[in-house]
Amino acid sequence: MAPPDPVRTPGTKGGRFRRSGGAWATFARRLDSPVVTVTVGVLALQGDVREHVRALTSVGAQAVPVRRQRELDGVDALVIPGGESTTIDKLLRAFDLFGPLQERLRGGMPAYGSCAGMILLADRVIGGIEGQQTLGGVDVTVRRNAFGRQVESFETDLAIDGIDGPVHAVFIRAPWVEEVGPAATVLARVESGPAAGRIVAVRQGPLLVTSFHPEVTGDTRVHQLFVEIVRDTL
Repeated sequence: MAPPDPVRTPGTKGGRFRRSGGAWATFARRLDSPVVTVTVGVLALQGDVREHVRALTSVGAQAVPVRRQRELDGVDALVIPGGESTTIDKLLRAFDLFGPLQERLRGGMPAYGSCAGMILLADRVIGGIEGQQTLGGVDVTVRRNAFGRQVESFETDLAIDGIDGPVHAVFIRAPWVEEVGPAATVLARVESGPAAGRIVAVRQGPLLVTSFHPEVTGDTRVHQLFVEIVRDTL
């Protein structure tokens, strides 16, 4: 980046040049401005909270656990970890977080949901229990426990739009996406095996969901993608 041209100051001794305040101030701010640090909360009611915090921290975010509304109010974005979607739904209500979180999401707060988090951010769920509700926000229909029981969990490599190179994905009692509405974009599908073609990653604006658990592999590129989404909203 080249600095702006200096301007001559009328009436100064020797016709000295000075730096014009507006242009030079803007130039200096750009030089001094670090990469924006975003504060990303990790819903700390169930699931791999520490693993998500570690992954987010490694890609430059300030990661904090969120259990109360005052903690939710202090973050730029939220990760909803895997776990049991029906249990997380109940705990959100027990901690008086369901309403405030849904309001933040409707107001445009970025969020990333993995596995159970995908279910909670989906607009529609197949296979849920009676009375189960979702926060919503992503125009998809998700099938709960679609890949089977925990003993049928598996791993595979995925090609994910927005990420260079294959991503090794771990699926644990995972959902998949049955239908995608016009507002959402498919980012990844299972490429081989009995579940070939099934949708396992979707984005809608500032919302990202995956069927798999990137926090357990040591590959932080999904978290990096999410942090970039968050920065783009600020």
